[in-house]
Amino acid sequence: MLTGKEDLLQALMEAYLMEKGAKEFYSIASDGVKDLEAAKVFRELSLWEEKHMEYIRFLYQSAMEDYDLIGFDEFSSKTEASHTESGIPVKDMLSRLEEYHITADTDALTIAFEMEGRAYNLYRKLSEEAADTNAKVVFGEMMKQELKHIDYLKNIKKTPRI
Repeated sequence: MLTGKEDLLQALMEAYLMEKGAKEFYSIASDGVKDLEAAKVFRELSLWEEKHMEYIRFLYQSAMEDYDLIGFDEFSSKTEASHTESGIPVKDMLSRLEEYHITADTDALTIAFEMEGRAYNLYRKLSEEAADTNAKVVFGEMMKQELKHIDYLKNIKKTPRI
């Protein structure tokens, strides 16, 4: 879990794992809900998290000047993501899915708003407290990405349902 004391490479690896955890959660959630609109919301968010993972991988490769491509791929495939980007353990988020008994996209939005809001706050805190200047920039950029997710969710909430 990120603390803000990481150097750039540690920060990238930890952020990658949190994004991976969020992707896995949203992917499992999209397959596990019966409501088609809720599944669509979760699927879209899963794709966005995957883009975040690609972005972080690109930053890692840039920092390493492409020296550690195999190492990062191995790290990604062998390392489980225990937490989502919100800092909440993946298993806890999955149990919340069962708790909510998602029957509509509004239930999915409730979970997604909570997760994305916490992710935004975590990256904001880390961007303010990071000791490493480059890590501070990465956290700031991830914070902006989470804000885009929140805006996406707000737009869905505003859109009238048939």
